[in-house]
Amino acid sequence: MTRPRERAEELCFLLEDEGAEVLSVPLLELHPPEDPRPLASAAEHIQRYNWVVFASPTGVDALMEALREAGTQDRIQRVKVATVGPRTTRAAEGYGLDVVAEPSEGTGAALLNLIKDALQPGDEVLLPAAEEGRRELEDGLREYGLLVTRVTAYRATPAPLPPESLALLDASPPDVVLFASPRTAEAFVEEAGRERLATARVVAIGPTTASALERLGVPAAAVAERPTPESLVDAAVLAVTSTVH
Repeated sequence: MTRPRERAEELCFLLEDEGAEVLSVPLLELHPPEDPRPLASAAEHIQRYNWVVFASPTGVDALMEALREAGTQDRIQRVKVATVGPRTTRAAEGYGLDVVAEPSEGTGAALLNLIKDALQPGDEVLLPAAEEGRRELEDGLREYGLLVTRVTAYRATPAPLPPESLALLDASPPDVVLFASPRTAEAFVEEAGRERLATARVVAIGPTTASALERLGVPAAAVAERPTPESLVDAAVLAVTSTVH
């Protein structure tokens, strides 16, 4: 599973183009589900679902691999596909999927609001998600009377911070810290401590991550308008320039 690393590299390049000195710190490790059978079963019977809803590119990769192993890749073409965020859309389209819904705001609530008129009570929805992923989208779909099958597509576990990274953070406290998911914010505070963010302007990729930071006692100085590396860099620039007097 390499997509998070690819996204981090893209973000680093964009920040360096803006003249920033970047320290990229991996905070999560991605793993296959401990029990692969639910995902494999969903892939084998993919034609039963009316919708597949993807919340991350990693979820796309995991389901498409399961479909390949089950020999049912062609059957997903009969299922309506919805995604949260442009990167997830690009991942799905990269496999030849036709994405029928992607909200301008990259949140589960925005997606639900976008597709609610197309939903029918009793529709079956497949939600391949992270094992520890948030439940708002799943709960919202169920409230509309949908039959939601949530399967673990992958697991994200905190990655131990190398001592050299902690030493660099202490020797040269960052001016800006960017978080691309609630889980990375939680992992940073758990591994490095809230105090290492005390003097930094913290930037969130979207409102869900901003809410997580607020709960952690680290309010975001800026929030990206779109869940993309480009928009995250724009928010970082805004966070810096808005504090310059």
